[in-house]
Amino acid sequence: MQKLTNKEEEIMHILWKLEKAFVKDVMAEIKEDQPHYNTLSTIIRNLEEKGYVSHQAYGNTHQYFPIISMEKYRKTFMNTAIENYFNNSYKSMVSFFAEEEKISAEELREILAIIEKKK
Repeated sequence: MQKLTNKEEEIMHILWKLEKAFVKDVMAEIKEDQPHYNTLSTIIRNLEEKGYVSHQAYGNTHQYFPIISMEKYRKTFMNTAIENYFNNSYKSMVSFFAEEEKISAEELREILAIIEKKK
């Protein structure tokens, strides 16, 4: 799975939310730094070339839809991030978030309960 640029990832989040959309529909969802219509169309076609999106043709216009689920992308992204930034250690990742005060002791207890329940 090819890595997405920040803008491509933003567009994918919109397509996951909308499920099916024409370029104009995606454009309407972009609140800040709205690209030109042709630029957005190119980004979506690039997503299609990368295998994230497909389309249904209606004459000269295309309705796009994701063919990679958010869950599959998230899993790949997280595995890559953990591998690249935490030496493949989930313990290091959780420690990082605890040190940065991004996760509380209560949340850690909830995570442990989930892990214990799965055993």
